[in-house]
This record gives sequence, C-alpha cells and structure tokens, in this order.
Amino acid sequence: MILIYTDGAAKGNPGNGGYGTILKYKQHEKELSEGFRLTTNNRMELLAVIKGLEAIKVDGIPVKIYSDSKYVVDAVTKGWIWSWQKKAFKDKKNVDLWKRYIPLHNKYKPQFQWVKGHAGHPENERCDQLAVEAAESGKLLVDEIYEKGLA
Repeated sequence: MILIYTDGAAKGNPGNGGYGTILKYKQHEKELSEGFRLTTNNRMELLAVIKGLEAIKVDGIPVKIYSDSKYVVDAVTKGWIWSWQKKAFKDKKNVDLWKRYIPLHNKYKPQFQWVKGHAGHPENERCDQLAVEAAESGKLLVDEIYEKGLA
C-alpha cells in the first residue's frame, strides 16, 4: 500500500501558505512541499493531497491518505464532492482544485484517514513542518486562481 501523509498551512488565512506531503511505499519515502504568497489553509490542505496523488508513478497499488483536514476528509468520505460536482460546484470554493482532484480519485480510489493535527503523529508533524517552512520560504509561488478571485 502507498501511504500519503498531508498537511497545509496558511499564515493569515488568506495569507502566505504552503503544503507538505510525504509518500511512503515499502522502503521508499519522498517529501514534497511548496509555498504560495497568497492562499488559504483549505486550498493548501487539498493541494497537499493532489500533489501526493500526482506523484504516484505506478498504478494498481492501494493508496491510503492521512490528513488532519476535516474539510478534505469529510468532502471525500461523506461523498459531498459528488453532489457538488452534480450541481456544477455552485457556490463552492476551490472548484479548480476539486476538479483536479476528482480524476485522481477516480484513478487511485484512495482510502482516507483523518488524524488529529498537532497531536504527536510523526508524519503529520513532519508535514506541518514542511508546510510551514514552505510558507515562510523566500520562494513563494503565485496561486493564480485564488489571486484572480476565481477560487
């Protein structure tokens, strides 16, 4: 099974933000992170999941995602995204990211596990560290959809 651990952070919400993702498969481990100059915590939480799924190089292996984001975990596990999709995401936020997530979900059909944030879970703590460091780095990207008011 491929294990993906994720976290997002935003200073100010909206403000500068970042995500941290760890992928684990057998003895392999990969860390991913990026920072953005203006974004939201929910966008970074969802982007962390997307980036983790996009980094998978092989098909056919079960995937489990650990996230401390109720927004992301509940949207998927409670099926909210499918009703949002049927209603063309009317009045929903982060439509660009949900539309990017859905094909990845359909391809990998990941299981989700909510974890309590800042509760000593080693991978969640590391993802938080990656996200905060990315948000505070001098290399901040532009979250163009958000900054254009299209999220």
